[in-house]
Amino acid sequence: MRQWIVAFAVVALLSGQAWAHPGFGAPSFAGGLAHPVSGADHVLAMLAVGVWASQICGRARWALPLAFVGVMAAGGALGMSGVAMPLVEAGIAGSVVVLGLLVACAARWPLLAAAPLVAAFALFHGHAHGTELPATASATGYVAGFVIATALLHGAGLWLGHAASSRGRSMALRVAGAAIALCGVAIGLA
Repeated sequence: MRQWIVAFAVVALLSGQAWAHPGFGAPSFAGGLAHPVSGADHVLAMLAVGVWASQICGRARWALPLAFVGVMAAGGALGMSGVAMPLVEAGIAGSVVVLGLLVACAARWPLLAAAPLVAAFALFHGHAHGTELPATASATGYVAGFVIATALLHGAGLWLGHAASSRGRSMALRVAGAAIALCGVAIGLA
């Protein structure tokens, strides 16, 4: 069980500055690719979406990540267009807390309830990605980068969830979910 907790902790620690969103190097595809993995808030929420989808099983395995990515791209477009959205950082921190708790509880919500929740959180993450588009960046390349990075993080969460479940390590996922939720509280208080 400890190796799963360590794996989540390593991802969080390697994700760069945990709560801040500094400049992202190359102002194009590479910058977009770097943005979701540069902060623990995004990494933990996106991993949690994948893990939760694996816990729900069935169509949730593809529907939740697709809902997140699709609405996140729309939120990115709003952010790039200069459309203001209140409480973005609070929404992102809240997503980490709630998604972590859902993983910790192994909540098996119906898809018709889980997908809108994931989509609502995705709007906050996407808006943050979009508003932080560097002025010299290619919007198309930047969006492609953060969409691909997000999909890869969801895939990693799906893999972790499946691997843990198939090895009888469901409790490790629950502990990791609780740790994610606690990180979300810390993010919200920072």
